[in-house]
Amino acid sequence: MTFSNKWDTCYKNKTHSMNNWPFSDLVSYVMRFSKPGKSKIRVLELGCGSGANIPFFLSLNAEYFGIDGSKTTIRKLKKKYPMLKNNIVVGDFTKELPFQKKFDLIVDRASINHNPTNGIKKCLDLVHQKLKTNGKFIGIDWFSTRDIGYKSGRKTNDIFTKSYVGGRYYGVSKIHFNNEKHLLNLLKNFKILCLDEKIYKSIIPIKNKTIAVWNIVAQKS
Repeated sequence: MTFSNKWDTCYKNKTHSMNNWPFSDLVSYVMRFSKPGKSKIRVLELGCGSGANIPFFLSLNAEYFGIDGSKTTIRKLKKKYPMLKNNIVVGDFTKELPFQKKFDLIVDRASINHNPTNGIKKCLDLVHQKLKTNGKFIGIDWFSTRDIGYKSGRKTNDIFTKSYVGGRYYGVSKIHFNNEKHLLNLLKNFKILCLDEKIYKSIIPIKNKTIAVWNIVAQKS
């Protein structure tokens, strides 16, 4: 099993972000590449967390499905969105996507990359299986090896995956980082429509602190 139970603890103790607003890059890439206004789409969100992106997809009249490993957060989402109670489930998305239907769009915002390489490969194989032909996968904020956390993390038996005993990434399980070559290998079964690396360099209050992430749009052909 590659999913970490630390996430359920985070949601129980509210030590992880309980954001109620959709992530701007996810909104931007969905509108740019999926063009959801033309027809109703069926969407699956991996690692739906506290449900920050649900209002965005409902505003598009999308048929929304979600999966998360935290029983705590899924229970809260079912209570908040009773019309989605049969569409959002607890599960390990590196092992199974327990939905009968196929999807026009599958999205992930920084969830898949809290798994080692083998778990990510399994997840992307499942994503490919569950997408309709020409369906799209959008991955937002996948960690880059240029991020400050890559050098500061503890080594594991997977050179792209690090663990932490303190700092920004402590308490949210292991973190997987990517360079271009590694990403392209992970996504080799897809047609890559967009691959952007975003690098932020802090000046104040911490000078030269680099945060770097990838945004991905891939298509099943």
